[in-house]
Amino acid sequence: MMRIGAVFPQTEAGTDVAAIKEYVQSVEALGFDHILAFDHILGANASSRPGWSGAYQHTDSFYEPITFYSYVAGISKHLELATGVIILPQRQTALFAKQSAILDLLSGGRLRLGIGTGWNQVEYEALGENFHNRGKRSEEQIHLLRKLWANELVTFQGDHHIVTDAGLNPLPPRKSIPIWFGGMANPVLRRVAKIGDGWLPQGSPNDANKINFERLSQYLESNNRSMEDIGIEGRISLNMTNTEIQKDFFAWGKLGATHVSVNTMNLGLQFPQEHLESLSNFIKIARNS
Repeated sequence: MMRIGAVFPQTEAGTDVAAIKEYVQSVEALGFDHILAFDHILGANASSRPGWSGAYQHTDSFYEPITFYSYVAGISKHLELATGVIILPQRQTALFAKQSAILDLLSGGRLRLGIGTGWNQVEYEALGENFHNRGKRSEEQIHLLRKLWANELVTFQGDHHIVTDAGLNPLPPRKSIPIWFGGMANPVLRRVAKIGDGWLPQGSPNDANKINFERLSQYLESNNRSMEDIGIEGRISLNMTNTEIQKDFFAWGKLGATHVSVNTMNLGLQFPQEHLESLSNFIKIARNS
């Protein structure tokens, strides 16, 4: 049975902390397995950038996922805390290792990191990180993160990082935190196959995505792994009829998804009540599928 999550409606949640608490606790009470949070640090001013085509800008509200989940961990009991995705190459690796280790500890081992390389050069510039080598750098970051999470002391020298006989304390309870990759490009699928614990595909469970599943299966095989060795999380936007939602839910399962998250953003819903009503309707559909 697929595990079901709710996409936190970042851009519509506002600043009413009581409403956010109601949303999180209601999602858990409805029977969802996890919350999935998107990630953006800075929004660009589109009016000063002619031709701006980014999905978000400075008028869109975003809660930073690690900080946000520190709050969610304290007001929930069982919800898995999933990022979908956090832009890892924008972040300083040792600091992120520490932040995620502490969050995983305080939440009782509930953190799952979906990571990506992002698209917003404005953020990279402001955070002082190189946009152009972000893919290769993210692979080295993951190797270092896993060493820091698993070992009392680490010595590491890569192309972008140096750690000399130092370590985190405390370590995360599992001595590891699951790392899933988001995206559809060949380099992403190859990273999933080589070093990933899971994959977050984009789009719908259609024939085009079926081809991506087949490519991933081939890449996994070349790394002596199989689809059974990873998790896969599809996504469903609730801007469809119940019949269409049920069809997509079924289709993700048929493709081999282990998880599915449902998105109520950009549907003109009032937060939190109308979002929760939409999520409640989805749970009924899922249980009848």
